[in-house]
Amino acid sequence: MSYEVALAFALPIGLAIAALASATALGRAVSSAMEAMARQPEAAAKIQTAMVIGCAFIEALTIYALLTVLILQGRIPGH
Repeated sequence: MSYEVALAFALPIGLAIAALASATALGRAVSSAMEAMARQPEAAAKIQTAMVIGCAFIEALTIYALLTVLILQGRIPGH
């Protein structure tokens, strides 16, 4: 098996894993933030700010994975 074939199989699988992990992490982060806001409504603004920043970092990692896939896809002949 040449590296081109391995890359062609690995790229979509890696991107799928990154997207699944990102969705799971975002779901857990938002769920935990909602529970914290329900327990302490007076701290909702600070909790929401921290949640939004955390979600932005999680999304950034997923975008990095997508960009890596797009860059490496150019190394596969025929694309």
